[in-house]
This record gives sequence, structure tokens and C-alpha cells, in this order.
Amino acid sequence: MTSSRIGATDGYSMLWVVAVSVVFMLTYMSLGAKLGAVGTGSPCDLIRQKSGRGLAIAVGISVFFISAAFQSGNNIGIAAAFEAFIDNQFAVTAMVIAFNLVAISFLFVFRDMYKMLERVMMAFVAVMLVSFAINLVSLKPDLTELMKGFVPSLGKSGDSLAVLGLVGTTFVIGGAFYQAYLVRQKGWKIDDLSSGLIDARIGAGIMFLITLMLMATAAAAFHGTDNIEMKDPVAVATALEATFGPSAKIIFCLGLFSAAYSSFLVNSMVGGFMASDALGWGSSPKDRGPRILTTAALLTGMGVGIAVIAFDFDRTPTIIAAQAATVVAAPLIAGVLLWLTSSKDVMGAHVNRPSTTAFAAVGLLILIAMAAKTAFIDLPAKLDSYLHPQPIANVVQTSEI
Repeated sequence: MTSSRIGATDGYSMLWVVAVSVVFMLTYMSLGAKLGAVGTGSPCDLIRQKSGRGLAIAVGISVFFISAAFQSGNNIGIAAAFEAFIDNQFAVTAMVIAFNLVAISFLFVFRDMYKMLERVMMAFVAVMLVSFAINLVSLKPDLTELMKGFVPSLGKSGDSLAVLGLVGTTFVIGGAFYQAYLVRQKGWKIDDLSSGLIDARIGAGIMFLITLMLMATAAAAFHGTDNIEMKDPVAVATALEATFGPSAKIIFCLGLFSAAYSSFLVNSMVGGFMASDALGWGSSPKDRGPRILTTAALLTGMGVGIAVIAFDFDRTPTIIAAQAATVVAAPLIAGVLLWLTSSKDVMGAHVNRPSTTAFAAVGLLILIAMAAKTAFIDLPAKLDSYLHPQPIANVVQTSEI
């Protein structure tokens, strides 16, 4: 894992970015839900009808690739939570495999998969909220500084790039598009959206709250200390442990595990279902295609994760490939979703209002800016670093004669 450094005030100064990102996320989630309730076919069916099979496949496969690539991060997150307490690589690897098998079992064992998944997600979210809240309350953050963090400001030079990166962690367009599949599975119609979207808004609010607590915890824990090096999650837990005791590692790692495992199936299902729909293999949990491709996403992420955990595999090529796909996929998905919900032949009387279209277009521009940042700044830098690593200082070896 690569290390990173955080400043003491960074966690407070960027809180406004999270709030803005959640608003855009809610906007696109509403568009996805409306498409699922009004559309006469699955999302990729609608794309095929309006633009042909090529665009549908491009959207579905792009989302699948991103889900599979970043699924490895969830596996590494789970492993990190175990590694804080278990000094046995074989045991940690076995536990990662076991939890992947449990996730796969949800796809094939439970008939009402969504209902069971919702219950499990609620449990994990509750654990996250409690764990991160305990960390934050114990650290007694500066409430004045925290409130100032909601005032838009780029702060130091170069922070505009950090803003775009933070938006990318909260404004997840694939998840917003997936709302169309969830709505269709629940059988919602347009009259159900007003009450049904309450769940989506609560979920987005909880996501915002968890992100806020994590950022505020970092700011409070490292207040007065410059450039704390965080080479892995265990290092973060150790740094917190020095602040308020041995319980820090347990609480932090419990929250870390819940955060990683709660997105295991959801992340993979987004890719698996959309790819299956794009290929014409079905879009319902009862169809075999979505289950198979979701399993493929899970196993791909597990394979890469285990290679990193057990064999110290260089994950850089995977990250570069995933970011390269994101450059194309994120604006493409947002653009297609906005296009479909703005089309009268798809939405009829429920076509987007001009104000909704204008606001969603701003979100699309942000995703394009993120893509440009990734394409012209992040990817070239990572590729150059990977192809031309910095030489390690020569070590002169001597031997006794």
C-alpha cells in the first residue's frame, strides 16, 4: 500500500465538498429512480432502443470493469481490519475468502435477495455509525472549526485537485444509475417515488454523516500535528490509539470492516446487473446472468485482493486501468442517465424539468472535470512513476576477506 499524509485542518476545510457532492448524488439518484418507475423497459433496453446495442454494452461493461477493479479495495480493507489483530497471513487470506463466499451465497441462496441484503446493510451501517461516532465524541472536535468547514473555500494552492478527488468518493454515478434497477425490482410506479425516495435520501444522509465523522475525526485526532504519515489503515488506528487509548484500534477496525464489507455485494451488483442487462442476459435477480456476472466481479476483486495481501502483488496496474475506465465511464453514465430522463419518448409527461436538467448538467460538468483531472494529471503521474520508479540509493556492500 502507498502511504499518504494528512494535515491537521484538512478534515475540516473540505466538509463543504462532501455536502455539495451528496446533493448531486441525490439528484442523480432521483433521476435513476424516476427512470426505473416510468421507463417501459430496463435501462439498457431503453439505451438500445434509442441508440443501439453498442452504447448499451459500453455503459454496462465500463461499470462492470470499475466495480470489479475497485472490489479489490474492499478485500484489502477487510484484510487490514483482520491484520490489526491477527499476525498470520494465511489466516487473514482464508478469512477474506470465507467472507467472499458468504457474499456469493446471498446471490444464490436467498430468494428475496434484496430484502435480506437491506437487513444486512442496515446492521453494518449501524455498526459504522456507532464506531465512528465513538471515535469522534471521544476526541471532542472543535465545533467552530467544524462549522467553518461548510463554507466553500479551496484553501491552499492546488486544493482544487483535492476537491475533485473528494467529490469522486461521494458522487458515485454508477450507484445512482443502479437506482433504476432497484425501483423496477420493487415494482414502484411514479406515484410511489415521493415516499420511496425517502429511503434514498436517508441513505445519502447517512453516507454524508459517516464521511463527515471520518474527516472530522482525522482533523481532531491530528490537530496541531503536521503531515501525519498514514501508510495503511492499521497506522491510522495506531495514531488514534495514542490519543484515547487501546480501544481505538478495536473501534476503528470494526468500523473499517463494516465499511468494506457493507459495499461488497452492492458494489459488485451494480457492475454485474448493468453488464448483464447490457449483454441481454437479464436484469432481474431471478435471472441467471446478473448473478453470474456479480459473482465474477466478486471473484475478480477477491483474486486481486489476495494477490496483494498474500503475494505482495503490485496493484498499480489495476488502479491505473480502473482509473482509465473511470475517465470514460463516469461522464458517459451520467450523460446517458440525464439524456434518457430528458427524453419525452422515454419519460412522457415525467420528463425532467428545466431546473432539474440544468442542475444535473452542472453535476455532469463536475464529472467531466474529474475525468480530465484523472486523464491529464493522475494517470500520467502514476504511469510515469510505475514505468520509471525512483532509484533506491545504492547500498555499498563490503565483505571480509
